[in-house]
Amino acid sequence: MTVVDEQQRAVVNRLKTARGHISGIVAIVEEDAYCPDVMKQLAAVQGLLEGASRLMLRRHLETCVAKAMQEGRTAEIVDELMETLKFDKQVFRPAPSAGPDAVEPEYGGARHD
Repeated sequence: MTVVDEQQRAVVNRLKTARGHISGIVAIVEEDAYCPDVMKQLAAVQGLLEGASRLMLRRHLETCVAKAMQEGRTAEIVDELMETLKFDKQVFRPAPSAGPDAVEPEYGGARHD
């Protein structure tokens, strides 16, 4: 199995897992679940989708972008990437504050001093 095939399988697995989580979230919302419990499940799905997006970006870089650059279509592919990365919140988010009160994000939002 090639790296591209493994990446595709990993993306599909993440998406299927997210789909299952979403069905569960719908059910607990319909049952009027405790809001923080719903939010935790939503965060889990967002993590799965962000991971799938990263895998797709890597796959695109390793295949389509590399091929375009070899063919001399560098400007075209850079423009495409800049447009595509607009959809990636991680790439274009503001830099975190490094001040004395800055808190590093953790799962669950707890702060440990």
